Amino acid sequence: MRRTALAALCLAAAATAGLTGCLPGSDSADGKPKGPFAGLTGGEIADRAMKATTGATSLRLTGDVPDDESSGTIRIDMALNKKGECAGTMAMGGQGKAQLIKTGDTVYMKYDEAFLRAQGKGDSTSDTDAVVAMMAGKWTKMSAKGKDAKDIAGFCDLNTVLGDTRDLNSDATRSTTTTLDGTPAIVLHEKDGKDLYTLYVATQGKPYLLKITSTSKKDPGTLTFGDYEQRVPADKPQGKVLDLDALGS
Repeated sequence: MRRTALAALCLAAAATAGLTGCLPGSDSADGKPKGPFAGLTGGEIADRAMKATTGATSLRLTGDVPDDESSGTIRIDMALNKKGECAGTMAMGGQGKAQLIKTGDTVYMKYDEAFLRAQGKGDSTSDTDAVVAMMAGKWTKMSAKGKDAKDIAGFCDLNTVLGDTRDLNSDATRSTTTTLDGTPAIVLHEKDGKDLYTLYVATQGKPYLLKITSTSKKDPGTLTFGDYEQRVPADKPQGKVLDLDALGS
């Protein structure tokens, strides 16, 4: 998984900061915004949302993001925090699914057969069959500091995923209000040429990002954000765990 693709969508507001093209907003006739965040422009709301989101110590990401390596899509459902812990699943464009847990300096993964066969394209049938027999449906572990796990370990760090986005100076415009999974939200728009980014920001409690959608040809997709400040269930798997580092030594 490439962090660049995930970050580009995750931080759509940052990527479009400073743009001049905007969609019509929903301000009142006197030019002053009404309703939630009264008196604030869309850009000011977006800036507050990114500060609140990057200030969270943990959250959950769910959605579809492009994968540079396969030119396909990765479906993720991952809880992660600023301690570098994560727990969740990733699916490769309908080609199987893998479970992931990172705690401490160890990355644990469990792959289904479809995932392993998709990753084994180009290998001999006998080699792929052997990998499936050894690993399918079983927990494995690797050192988070090893080259094979480094990219995944980086993704599990919320600081790395969100990056430094506290000062955006966004040009987002206000749109309608809505409700996402029971949470009242305001809709914001950012536009870069033909690319449109839509942000949903909570209007009650902290102004957390709830969802970002992108129509960018480079990084299309949708991510939802939730479970802010909740414990990440990054618990070591029970039972036998296959040590991949020992096998490769």
